[in-house]
Parts: sequence; C-alpha cells; structure tokens
Amino acid sequence: MTRQISVGKVKIGGGAPVSVQSMTNTKTTDTKSTVAQIQELQRAGCDIVRVAVPDMAAAKNLREIISSVDVPIIADIHFDYKLALESIAQGIAGLRLNPGNIGGAAHVREVVAAAKAKNIPIRIGVNAGSLSRKVLQKYGGVTAEALVESALEHVKILEAENFFDMKISLKAHDVPLTLAAYRLISQRVDYPLHVGITEAGTVNSGVIKSAVGIGSLLAEGIGDTIRVSLTGDPVVEVKVAREILKALGLREYGATLIACPTCGRTSIDLDKIAAEVEKKLAAVNKNLTVAVMGCIVNGPGEARSADVGIAGSNGEGIIFRKGEIVRRVPESELVTELFKEIDSLA
Repeated sequence: MTRQISVGKVKIGGGAPVSVQSMTNTKTTDTKSTVAQIQELQRAGCDIVRVAVPDMAAAKNLREIISSVDVPIIADIHFDYKLALESIAQGIAGLRLNPGNIGGAAHVREVVAAAKAKNIPIRIGVNAGSLSRKVLQKYGGVTAEALVESALEHVKILEAENFFDMKISLKAHDVPLTLAAYRLISQRVDYPLHVGITEAGTVNSGVIKSAVGIGSLLAEGIGDTIRVSLTGDPVVEVKVAREILKALGLREYGATLIACPTCGRTSIDLDKIAAEVEKKLAAVNKNLTVAVMGCIVNGPGEARSADVGIAGSNGEGIIFRKGEIVRRVPESELVTELFKEIDSLA
C-alpha cells in the first residue's frame, strides 16, 4: 500500500478511493470561463482539477478562481519557481512540477519551504517527451527504465530537503511502455502514483488506450489517482475515468447498465431502447444494475444478477427482477415500466 497524502480535502493513497482528476483548457487569466469549466467538471464527478500556470498573470489570478469553486485546485508549473511560489501564496491545494527543472537548489528550497508551511503536496510528472538528454543517451531512447530513473532523480531532490509529501506520474502515449514504467516504479517507491496515458488522442482512440492502460494498472493494484487525457472537452475525461473505476468495482457511481449484443433472435429495436435507458440512467444515483436484453427466452436468465431489467420479443416484453418475471407489457411501454421499477427500488 502506498503512503497517503492530501490534496485539499481529497485523500490520495493509503487505501483511499482512487480519485479522478482532469485539467481545464481555458485560459487561467479568464476567471469566468475557468470557474465555469471547473464547476462543470465537478458536477461530472471530478475530484481534483489542475489548471495551467504559464505566467505570473495566471498565477496571480488563482485566488479568485479558488474562492469561487469547491474542489481542490492544482497549479501546473514548468521551469519558473516564482510561479510556484506565487501559486502557493494564492492558496492552491497542490503543485505539479519537476524540482530539477525550476532553476537550482536554492529555488527548490524556497518552493519546498513554502509548500511545507501550507501542507501542499507536489506531483512529480515525468513524460516520455521530457526526458533529459543524459537519460536518453544512457538508455538509448525512451524506455521504462529511463522514465523511472528520471522520476527518481526528481524524488531525490525533494527527499534531500526532507520533503516527502509527493506523488509521481510516468506518462507516455505508448500503452505498453507506460505499463512497464508504472510496474517498475511501484516496486521502487511507496509514494502514491498518478496514473494516465498522456496524449491519448481523440475520444475514438483515446478512450480505448486509456481504458486499456489505466484499467490494466488499476486491476493490478497500481494507481491512486487517475486522469484520462483526451483531446477536447475535459468533462468527457471525467465521465470515462468514472466508467473505468466503476467497471473495476473501485468506485460506485450510480446505476450500471448491462445490455446484450444484438443477434438473429432480436426482434425489438434493442439499440434504440438501450440508448434511451442509458440516457435516463444518468439521473439515477442509486447503485443498481439494470439490464436491457433482446430475447425473452434467455434474457432473464443471462441477466439474473441484475437488480431489474427488461427483455423483448415481437412487440412485447417483460419486466424482471433478479431473473424473476414481474409482468408483461407492450414493447412501447418497456422503458416507462422499467423506470417505474427503478423508482420503486431507488
């Protein structure tokens, strides 16, 4: 088990639930747009939000943003230690920076002292595209060992300052490489690990890469907090991350839909019905398993584990609970009657 840290009110590691993170794509100097997006991310179920801090104007605007939201905010810092100091002064809950890249030991000591004073953790974030020339030459390119060595170099800088309130990420767009790196570092340190596949791409390809990469690690017990990195609306990242956690049984996020694939026996508009049920289930907060099946003969048996479900054939259907038929209804009333059962359970 990893050691536990706190990012604001959110516990990470040490047996705490795996948390979901995302990052705004607004300008941090644009308070209205940034606050609106953070609030939208929180409504979608995001536990921690990171914002870019590319310059001092962005850093100085953090307090106004933080005071308008109710979710821990992490400042994303690169190269300039002054941005880290200003972000801490503005009240951020966490830092994402690499101490070896902010300008020398004296600057590291300043940032560490400020972070310690306010109990602010630091995430060391190593990406395949940001490895030093020395490390690349040593390993002949980007390898799992190179990613781990780079991360440990940064870890040692903070440890030398008696700072241990940190988490680590080792990200690449290459899934096997990322898996190998996280497996290796999980054997070397007990710091919490932030897991993700960076630059995963658009929703079409990025969801698959993220589900395979993040899901594989979580299934092995590796990972304390996650981000799904997709091109576009960050709210989608949160929804995908929650589905990954729900699929692995690591978090409970309302109702779960199971639906059979269509086949030659299907004689109702299963695709349309399943889509309608899935949309309506988004408003159901109770931990229920709901089945949409296309065959009356096999449906209740195949979905016996479902709390409630429907199955249809030739213009009619059945409502069932835990595999037991409750009643028969016309196909046109299947969804309505299903949600009557759901309401009675919820």
